[in-house]
Amino acid sequence: MTTQTIKNFRTFSSFKSRNYRLYFTGQSVSLIGTWMQKTAVSWVVYTLTHSTFMLGLTLFASQFPSFLFSLLGGVVSDRYNRYKVLLTTQIASLVQAGLLAGLSLSGHDRVWGILGLSVVLGIINAFDVPARQSLVYEMVDDKSDLPNALALNSSMVNLSRIIGPGIAGLILETVGDGACFMLNALSFVAVIGSLLMMRLPAYSVKERTKNVFGELKEGWGYLKQTPSISFVLIMLALISLMVLPFSTLVPYYAKDVFHGTAATFGVLDSFIGLGAFLGAIFLPRKKPAPI
Repeated sequence: MTTQTIKNFRTFSSFKSRNYRLYFTGQSVSLIGTWMQKTAVSWVVYTLTHSTFMLGLTLFASQFPSFLFSLLGGVVSDRYNRYKVLLTTQIASLVQAGLLAGLSLSGHDRVWGILGLSVVLGIINAFDVPARQSLVYEMVDDKSDLPNALALNSSMVNLSRIIGPGIAGLILETVGDGACFMLNALSFVAVIGSLLMMRLPAYSVKERTKNVFGELKEGWGYLKQTPSISFVLIMLALISLMVLPFSTLVPYYAKDVFHGTAATFGVLDSFIGLGAFLGAIFLPRKKPAPI
């Protein structure tokens, strides 16, 4: 077996687990739909308002609820059946996308309705992300493949970040924003179907000696005692605050600076994820660091 073959096998080693293969397939489809919706929301809001402030407010409406409820979402995924939590959040996301599609297709795609549904999605994501990330551990049969699975998850997210906006730009220009929202709603069928097909270990209820607030306090205490983790979280927070929001203004540059169309916006938005994707496909090829 050549060195290159070994590296290629290592890149996809977590695919040996049936549950993870199902999850990866379903989630890949769903994430493309998610990025299509995000692209369509930004374009519709800016087209209707021509306001960069409203673009920022739209991002705030979807992200701030996640910030507020993410700690609670982490506790919920730790105390309850993560599989059922994830299945519930995916169904709720499907309903949210369906309502957004209905709002648009009925001709009532007003900004405040979009903002309201963005808040709903932000709350859903606060519970969805912790459950989804922690459930990956149960999907991988060989726990030594867990770093590979996490790296492949990153590749999946960034590849969908490239594909989704590009498709959305074409659909926005040819069919309309309602089609983007409807396709996103349909994309959740793939991930819900993959979850229903999984065969996970039986859930066992763990006895708890502390309430929710006690566990939150314990988590904060652990962060204070573990500088290596708290430093990473602080850096991520600073990057999210000071760097990532630039992508909010891409519709403005596509429409008013470059005098482009929705397709222009889709291409620009896709290229934001290109560098991240190239880095993400490199990570699975690395050997896990010794513990």
